[in-house]
Amino acid sequence: MADEIINRVANSKLQVIDLEDFYPEGKRIVFDIKDWLFEGLVLREKDFRKHVVEHDWSQYQDAYVALYCSTDAIVPDWAYMLISVQLQDIAKLSVIGNLDQLESILYAQIISELNTLDYKDMPVIIKGCSNKPVPANALVLLSQKLKPIAKSIMFGEACSSVPLYKRRK
Repeated sequence: MADEIINRVANSKLQVIDLEDFYPEGKRIVFDIKDWLFEGLVLREKDFRKHVVEHDWSQYQDAYVALYCSTDAIVPDWAYMLISVQLQDIAKLSVIGNLDQLESILYAQIISELNTLDYKDMPVIIKGCSNKPVPANALVLLSQKLKPIAKSIMFGEACSSVPLYKRRK
């Protein structure tokens, strides 16, 4: 009789967290305001406000929007605020920055609201590989949130993980 193969990982208390599972679905849009600036560099308030009024905001429905300026223009904070006010009831979220910063902010919100009770006094592995854009900052925030409650924290896969933290007995 052959020995039965036992999956020790499946039978362990190890809790695996895959941040990809929390990825918020939705279109990502980068909104570059340079086209609304005179010669791409100077914000003229009257012209800028005209662009805001005449712009078709419906294209951002339920999207995540990253607001930025691709030129070296000095853009006053109120300009981004004016655009975000227009997007508030249309887009899911608008932030100042690039797509990486947008993803980082999205995951910061997700992690701050994450219920960690299931991980209390448990060994936890934060999965490393993903097919969706999970920012490194999200991994850092998650490990910081888990440290006070988890028995141990590892990174990677169950078969080849890197230990990050182990609570002292």
